[in-house]
Amino acid sequence: MSTINSLIRKSNEADHATLAAATATTNTDNPNLDSVSKASTSLNTPIEQTRWNGWGNVNINKKVSPHGAKLIKSHIGKTKKLKSVSMQQVLKTVPKSRLPKAISALDMVSTEQEVRLRHARGQSFPDWIAMHSGDFEVFPDGVAHPKSTTDVEQLLKLAQEHDLIVIPFGGGTSVVGHINPQKGSRPVLTIAMGEMAQLIDLDTESQIATFGAGTQGPAVEAQLDAHGYRLGHYPQSWELSTLGGWIAARSSGQQSLGYGRIEQMFAGGTLVTPQGVLEIADIPASSAGPDLREMMMGTEGRAGIFTEVKMRVQSQPEEELFKVAFLPNWEAGKAVLKQAVQQDIRLSMLRLSNAVETDAHLHLGTTPSQFLAISTYLKARGLSSDKVMLTYGVSGDKAQNKLALTQFNKLLKQNGSVTGKITDIMGSVWAHGRFKFPYLRGTLWDRGIMVDTFETATNWIHIDEQMAQMQEAVRNSLADEGEKVMAFTHISHVYKQGASLYTTYFFRAAKDHATTLQRWQKIKHAASTSVANGKATISHQHGVGRDHAPYLAAEKGNLGLQVTRDMLKSLDPEQRMNPGVLLED
Repeated sequence: MSTINSLIRKSNEADHATLAAATATTNTDNPNLDSVSKASTSLNTPIEQTRWNGWGNVNINKKVSPHGAKLIKSHIGKTKKLKSVSMQQVLKTVPKSRLPKAISALDMVSTEQEVRLRHARGQSFPDWIAMHSGDFEVFPDGVAHPKSTTDVEQLLKLAQEHDLIVIPFGGGTSVVGHINPQKGSRPVLTIAMGEMAQLIDLDTESQIATFGAGTQGPAVEAQLDAHGYRLGHYPQSWELSTLGGWIAARSSGQQSLGYGRIEQMFAGGTLVTPQGVLEIADIPASSAGPDLREMMMGTEGRAGIFTEVKMRVQSQPEEELFKVAFLPNWEAGKAVLKQAVQQDIRLSMLRLSNAVETDAHLHLGTTPSQFLAISTYLKARGLSSDKVMLTYGVSGDKAQNKLALTQFNKLLKQNGSVTGKITDIMGSVWAHGRFKFPYLRGTLWDRGIMVDTFETATNWIHIDEQMAQMQEAVRNSLADEGEKVMAFTHISHVYKQGASLYTTYFFRAAKDHATTLQRWQKIKHAASTSVANGKATISHQHGVGRDHAPYLAAEKGNLGLQVTRDMLKSLDPEQRMNPGVLLED
């Protein structure tokens, strides 16, 4: 049992210390705002503390277990690392800014090469190729750091006067090409919202918190926690992504079952558009025509820039627990999820890994001795290689949690689950390390193992067929090159109607960056086509960006695209706001 207990130490105290520093807050009493923090210094992680060519804080790493890497290579073959350029090499390629002096001379605007480099790319696979090869192609001509809605208004007016392209920038975490400047004759101004990261107002009676839209996840929760509240939106990118970005891309957090997706949290706010300022009222419900709040969510920077957002928050829970259970097979696990959500069992999270992903996670997240101990335990309890891992959580007062766990445990037992102290420990380990998984991407990159993901959502009746089609499409996408792709899937969000499907895939780096990007493009096209041809959405939580825009018509239809295009054009008639994102121009 001592071997199993060592799992709990996998959370790595150094990583927690780093994230704790990122969420540290300074409270400045203001009697007009009920002591809400109004600190002038941003609480966000400074972009200089993040990797310029990879994910996350420079002080955090996540190792890949040797037997985990061996498992992946057993599927895709031997790998070789691609070369990576230095920042100094890339800085030499940054051209002179084309911004007019009326804009570049502003105190809030920077044309420094490193600042422009750090705002030129996001976290998509093509972005990683660009950052490691040095072939960025295009850089923004300048980066603005507004501190108020008035600043953003001024910037958009200047952009109109001088015919600029404008790209809103939150945390730079987009995985579908939201923030990449494109080639063109018009100068590009990126507007980075990180200075607008404070809790502005907290209405405790209505439980509405007003934030600057550039507030990152840790800063959101740290400032709310100081007053006994929580938002509860925890996407995988939580460490760096922002409120404005979540709203613009209609994101979903890991505990969406309990706290809701971003559309349940977003109550209203301020959107600065080229046509003026749109104030979206935070009314609890209305039948007064189309909902402007819903219309502006998911516009991905095409309609304007959110500056202040009003969010529905709740009191901090008395207790929060995360647990793991194993079930005999995918059908049993899926039955538990569907029954739990359709019976309204009060859980905060449900996540089901298929058999391949279960095996991969057990390899990647353990030492060989830990893997052997867990595998032996599960085998002794009658589970075979078809076993699936179900991670679940509760959040609320202890009485509510106890009732929910009692109800859920009944479902687990009915479907042949294995639970116990070992699986409880695994749940705690998952909770402590859940925001570290993106760091594995860099570790695997250094081994020549390329990794990416895509996701969708569909009705329960289509779940199995959709998953099979996606995985088959991805695994066969490089067959003409004699290359193998390893793919696996989990359900990460559940609804009474259906669920999301989140697929991860690995493939080998090619001889160079360009050929590796071509491999990814073939996989991406196969994956996206399998989604577009199914009864599913092209994106459940990552947004459309540039990568998914060619496949949007299959979901929206030509008339739906035209309605969307007309709406956006009414707010941005000159199409200077993030052109090419969401809709192909």
